[in-house]
Amino acid sequence: MTSTSLPIRTDRMSRRLGLVSALALTVVLGGCWPNSDDKAAKDNKMSPMASSSQMAATGSPAPSASNAMASAAPQSEGAVVAKVNGVEIREGDIKMAEDDIGQQMTQVPPESKRDYLVQYAGDMLLMTQAPDAQKIADSPEFKQQLEYTRKKLLMSKLLDTEARKAATPEAMRKVYEDATKQMQPEEEVHARHILVESEDEAKAVREELDKGANFADLAKSKSKDPSAAAEGGDLGFFTKDQMVPEFAEAAFKLEKGQISEPVKSPFGWHIIQVEEKRTRPLPDYEQVKPQIEQFVARKAQSEYLAKLREGAKIERLDKPATPPAAAPSAPAPTAPTPADKPAEPK
Repeated sequence: MTSTSLPIRTDRMSRRLGLVSALALTVVLGGCWPNSDDKAAKDNKMSPMASSSQMAATGSPAPSASNAMASAAPQSEGAVVAKVNGVEIREGDIKMAEDDIGQQMTQVPPESKRDYLVQYAGDMLLMTQAPDAQKIADSPEFKQQLEYTRKKLLMSKLLDTEARKAATPEAMRKVYEDATKQMQPEEEVHARHILVESEDEAKAVREELDKGANFADLAKSKSKDPSAAAEGGDLGFFTKDQMVPEFAEAAFKLEKGQISEPVKSPFGWHIIQVEEKRTRPLPDYEQVKPQIEQFVARKAQSEYLAKLREGAKIERLDKPATPPAAAPSAPAPTAPTPADKPAEPK
């Protein structure tokens, strides 16, 4: 029996960065980059493509193929942060790097985050300079993948634009008001519990409580539910449908301050104490605003894509056309049933 199978609310479970992601970030960002003190020395370092005559004449490396491509490409915004073989890295590049790998940097100390991002952007530029010399960008496979990535990026930006246009304060507030109008009053219970393996153990716990033992202390020392035991058996507020039926029935029959007799469930035997009972309050708008914004955005994106499909001529050429089926006889019209109606979004 594990703690995740117990009747505990899932919002108590924390999410941690996976070991693989952490190791991958360490590998990518594990090297050392020069500080500002030795920046000039790195800028003046001779490029492998520079000839001795060029160095003697100019004192700087010759422009590489990647430098030429960088000069032709649109320049990022913001101040220059660093240079790699003469190619500039700007604040805009750092922002894009953060958008790319920011979620993998949750374990990086805040004071080190910028250094990691600068190094990541620099290493990316450094790595692209080597394939440029090998003409990788000229291969058909690369060009095909580049075109696919371009289309995917355009799609993402277009959907983001539609989402921002739809997620106005007025639209989100209306979704909130419509949803709260449909919510019915629901009773909640705030309870603690002690979980043991046998009925005899549960009876022994109840006897200790009758003699004046503290419920929270007993939960910490005797409960087999480690996640709740750490909080003195506290389960917080929950509705009836959030717990297994046997547990919920017993908890909701108790009044404030009462302690149950041993209650059997698929997880073992429980002793339950009710701390408080109330009618479930409506969620505050600011509390659910992120979920509402996500709902409005996805709805707008879905509708926009459906509209594009309706106005497009889409042909499938990889399979034979199916012959039109014989039209069935039309049934007699009937009144719509609740099953015919689309489900309301929650």
